[in-house]
Amino acid sequence: MRRRTAQHHAISLRKAATVTERHLWRYLRDRQLAGFRFRRQVPIGNYIADFACLDAKLVIEVDGGQHLEQRAYDAHRDAELVERGYQVLRFWDNDVLLNIESVLVVILQALERPHPVLPP
Repeated sequence: MRRRTAQHHAISLRKAATVTERHLWRYLRDRQLAGFRFRRQVPIGNYIADFACLDAKLVIEVDGGQHLEQRAYDAHRDAELVERGYQVLRFWDNDVLLNIESVLVVILQALERPHPVLPP
């Protein structure tokens, strides 16, 4: 039941995507970035990642100003995702909107340099 609730929540988040998320999605969708398949609003454990490439175990989070006030939560969330074997990249809204080329370079570098698989 919990998984189904997460799926419904993820669907509603996809429908209510921010301008920044829609902007980045234009570059990630349809395997445009080096042939890697990205999904958006992906349930992983107790969280929903903004974007994830499940094959490369890469999570991408796009942060707005509210994340300045929730650093502890984000750190805990990132730690849990890392425990599950994911590498987490975080980008500020402004970087995605104003400097998308640099954001894509960082993502490509992470995809080319696989995150080590952590023991269970």
